[in-house]
Amino acid sequence: MRYPFINTTYCLLTLLLFSFSCSNDDTYQAQNDDDYISIYEEGEEFLTGKLSVRTTSNNAFGKEIPGLAFEEKIAFGLGNSLFTSPWISVGSTTAIDGLGPTFNARSCVGCHVKDGRGRPHTNGQVSNGFLMRLSIDGQGSNGEPIGHPSYGKQIQDQANIGVPYEAKINVSHQTINGTYPDGTPYELLKPTYTIIDKQFGALDNVYMSPRVGQQVIGLGLIDALSEESILANADEFDADNDGISGRANYVWNEIRNSTSIGKFGWKANQPSLRQQVADAFVGDMGLTSSIFGNQNCPPGQDDCNNYPNGGIPEVIDSQLDDVVFYQSALAVPKRRKFMEQNVLEGKVLFNESDCVKCHAKNFTTGTSSENSHVEGIVIHPFSDFLLHDMGEALADNRPDFLANGNEWRTQALWGIGLIATVNNHTNLLHDGRARNIEEAILWHGGEAENSKQKFMNLSENDRNKVLEYINSL
Repeated sequence: MRYPFINTTYCLLTLLLFSFSCSNDDTYQAQNDDDYISIYEEGEEFLTGKLSVRTTSNNAFGKEIPGLAFEEKIAFGLGNSLFTSPWISVGSTTAIDGLGPTFNARSCVGCHVKDGRGRPHTNGQVSNGFLMRLSIDGQGSNGEPIGHPSYGKQIQDQANIGVPYEAKINVSHQTINGTYPDGTPYELLKPTYTIIDKQFGALDNVYMSPRVGQQVIGLGLIDALSEESILANADEFDADNDGISGRANYVWNEIRNSTSIGKFGWKANQPSLRQQVADAFVGDMGLTSSIFGNQNCPPGQDDCNNYPNGGIPEVIDSQLDDVVFYQSALAVPKRRKFMEQNVLEGKVLFNESDCVKCHAKNFTTGTSSENSHVEGIVIHPFSDFLLHDMGEALADNRPDFLANGNEWRTQALWGIGLIATVNNHTNLLHDGRARNIEEAILWHGGEAENSKQKFMNLSENDRNKVLEYINSL
């Protein structure tokens, strides 16, 4: 769809004020070499093409993609209900019972409020999307991390009545003060996590990895990406010598009983949307499914192991189908302020700083076993879905399949500017330590060090333009 009035009007105004010229392909750019070349690309505001939705409300992450049939709308609604409803322990409401015995959240929205992003850990408060992964040295038979023998792969800080929770988390912060080359000061908060109130013995020689739940928009489109499209951006051995060597994580696919490329999670440790959802059910809420049929109770936790279940499995396949479809059909909001000059100049600076080498723009989805509507769509997720060494400052030192302790999957940036509207905070990165986009950039290191330095060497005005561009996504 073209916007001749918007583009022509903008170009004429720009021509009069800044000696710009308009081209016949609905773009505009500076004629003066001292000006930024600022180009609007037709349709760039639609990050998922025809499936993008126009919304800036506080429910912006909860909208369905256009074009769902009547039956699909019913499945979407059922999935939404299961996603938002608090599950209970064994009781009279058998449709949503089986919670626990130990868990981190009572509902999916406990970690993904309004389909959005969780908050960093606050001492003494129940988790709002924060959890702590655990593992010990070695790998399992399928290459997976090995959980602690007494605590498993994740600290469960809540439990049903009569069952002890596993432990609690404490966080303290160190203030890191720095200065941009132009003299502007900045401040970062470095978190240090301690596991306290341990109920099942010591936790020695254990790897810990704090995690915050991500917003869940566009997951069906990511699920529909082919392995080839992801590998097209991989450069494991940095053959082009640009300092960036993204690589794929290969993980165990429980459904196929084979190894597949990882697409989901902070370490790209889940191969499909269906497995991601099933893993969250069992890992975060203690709910079994046909994919993960064992209760999340490590040996030695007798009260947990002896607690009555909510059926076998607790999440039946029709419920899992509805939640997966719901997740696959959550739309990505259209960009905002995409025609503003500061945003357009910020786009140029973003690209010139090589941010786009990891936060890749262009993919075309392949086939989908979950939702035919997401097939063959050109998308701009601003992620390559590959692992990158992000430096020691962000390292959790915990391996996850092929991912080492310094590596993280590139986070998709679509919707980032609406997190404040939806979730009333702007905390970013894997544990929420960054209080805003600027701090998230300043935490980058490793393969992203050169891009960070380019950002830091910009003037304050230009840095703000980059931030405005990212906020428009």
